[in-house]
Amino acid sequence: RTVEENLADLPRGCDSGAKKNAKGVNQYWRGYKLHLDTADGEIPVSAVLTSASLHDSQAAIPLAQLTARRVTNLYDVMDSAYYAEPLAAFSRRLGHVPIIEPKASGGARAPEMEPARRLRYRERTAAERVNSDLKDNHGGSTVRVRGAVKVLAHLMLGVIVVAVKGLCRLLE
Repeated sequence: RTVEENLADLPRGCDSGAKKNAKGVNQYWRGYKLHLDTADGEIPVSAVLTSASLHDSQAAIPLAQLTARRVTNLYDVMDSAYYAEPLAAFSRRLGHVPIIEPKASGGARAPEMEPARRLRYRERTAAERVNSDLKDNHGGSTVRVRGAVKVLAHLMLGVIVVAVKGLCRLLE
């Protein structure tokens, strides 16, 4: 399927979302969710705005398709929420190496990652820093406009600032 078809299938309406924070406590909000694909150097490459209730993994394929149009990347690094064979298979079809944190199942420990993959997986913290920077410093957590178009415009101004900061760090 094309990226346009996959994007058209994503829900875009305002609704409620929930996510566990780092302390394991559920956080609830009403609105939207911005999904970002981040390159090394903390540079956002692609963004998709969806309903708040959409699970992150459901936006992974269209986001990967958008990113593949814009840059040549070798790896798709994702946390355990994306641990699913269809996502890994799609990543391989794009010619990428999927590095997805294994998920524990049935009370068993998660399988260990090979040392080279574990080293590359550490770069995933860049995505968390970008999300944190957008929320803490560029209005990502206090959007005061209504409607998906206005919300996306508001958030993308912050994404532009984060991208410029990342590019400036590369030039230093």
